[in-house]
Order: sequence, then structure tokens, then C-alpha cells
Amino acid sequence: MDEHRPDFRTFSMTWIPEDRPPEGQWAALLRLAAAIRETIHLMADTDAPESELLAAAEAAEAFARRLGAAPRGRQLWGFAESSNAGNPRAMFDNSPLIGLANPIAPPLTLTVDDDRVVRGTAVFGTAYEGPPGHLHGGIVAAAFDEVLGMVQTLTGQPGMTGGLTIRYRRPTPLHREVQFEGHVDRIDGRKIFTHGTLCAGETLCAEAEAVFISVDWTRMRGLAEER
Repeated sequence: MDEHRPDFRTFSMTWIPEDRPPEGQWAALLRLAAAIRETIHLMADTDAPESELLAAAEAAEAFARRLGAAPRGRQLWGFAESSNAGNPRAMFDNSPLIGLANPIAPPLTLTVDDDRVVRGTAVFGTAYEGPPGHLHGGIVAAAFDEVLGMVQTLTGQPGMTGGLTIRYRRPTPLHREVQFEGHVDRIDGRKIFTHGTLCAGETLCAEAEAVFISVDWTRMRGLAEER
């Protein structure tokens, strides 16, 4: 074990999600994630000849071996999804939807308006295609889960998705900025009911309703330990 790393059991049970990772290492990780994200987007639409694809594959394989030889088991910093935080201003760099340190994130950018409404924007590329020229419906659902997860953090409680219903109104275009908006409908005990929309300009592409179940920090720390 690295002598500079705490025992993981001790770390997880005293986990403070507002902590930040080492700045230099994190900046390098963000740079690496951005480069891989760009590679994903280019690969989804490339018409490169076989020789170029083989050369790129060899370089990628060599990089994977190099990264695979490095230490594993990075500590938990912040949250991988917004609904777990209970705080819309926590760190979400690991999120597969909004995380700048996660190369599969589009990324979706979320902001909070007057602590009541969450607004989001994204430009989805070909890597997320479903119908020709349009966003895969599963990615629409995942994006709504993240948007409405951020909405439920406005209540100040960490939570998990209990149910998510999507109504697809129109296909969502790729390569254009789209807008998400969400708010809390009501709270019933531990259940937090939310509603959101997805638009491309003036066109309503989809609506969603989600219910989140509030959980306490003991449960969150238990999940961190199980990880």
C-alpha cells in the first residue's frame, strides 16, 4: 500500500465529499479525459484509411498498457452522480454525464437558477447516435436522470433514483445545443418528485418525471466502503 494513502476502510467511513484531489494530478486527469473524449468523437465519424486506423490502434494499445501498469484504486473524490450529493455545488468530475474527468461524458453542463430550477446544455456528437442524426433514447434517459438528480439536491438531501419516466415527443438532434430544465414538483416524506424538459430551440423533444428516495449519509458511506 502507498504509505501516503490512508487505509481505505478508514477513508470511506470518514469520507468528506467536499474534499478535492491533489491539484496537479487532477489537472492532468482532466487534460487526459479531454483528449480521450475528443478521440471518441473523432472515432465515431472517421473515414480514415486502414493504415491510419491500425497505427492509431497500436498507439492506443500501447497507451492502455502504460496506464494499466500504473497504480490503481483511486480514492473517492466528490460524487459520480449529482443526486447523491444533497448539494448542487459539490464536485461531480467523475460523473459519466457531467464529469470533466470522465471521457465518456458529453459533457452536459448544469447550472442552478435561484436555487429552484436546474438548467442544462449539451451538444451530443455522433458517439451518442440512435436514430440517424439524432440522440439515442437511452442517452436521453441517462441525461434526464442526471438533470433531475441535480434538481433533487436542491432539497439538501442525498438520494437515489426510485423511478424515471420519459415521454419522447420529437427526435433530439445531434451536433446542436439542446437545453434541459428541471424543478421539484413536491416532497412526500422521503420521496422527492421532480419534472424536466428537453428542448432543441423551441422544439420540445422530451419530458421526464422522476421520484428520488432520500437516503442518509450512513448508507452513502456504506456504499463507498463496498466500492
